Amino acid sequence: MDGDQERRLKAKLLQMKAALEAETDSGQGETVELDQSRMGRLSRMDALQAQQIALEAGRRRERQGLAIEGALKRIESGDYGYCYACGEEISFARLSFDPTVTRCIDCAS
Repeated sequence: MDGDQERRLKAKLLQMKAALEAETDSGQGETVELDQSRMGRLSRMDALQAQQIALEAGRRRERQGLAIEGALKRIESGDYGYCYACGEEISFARLSFDPTVTRCIDCAS
């Protein structure tokens, strides 16, 4: 991978990080208050389900944020673009699709 490709991937990672931070700052995933005296049983069930979906979305955002930070650290250390399992270079096409991957296509499958 040449320097221009690495710069493009770093820019993509920074865009992903900014979008993730904006999504997190928008307040998605707030806790649902369940007042049993004002809400029916089905409404409470719907609210609980929505709350669990929001919690899982928060966990996914957290995992994605860690993957992005890890990729940015690997770029800084010079380890970016190499498979953790076999040490071979990960193809630019694979990194373009998901710049946070840590394994080549052979080791991932």
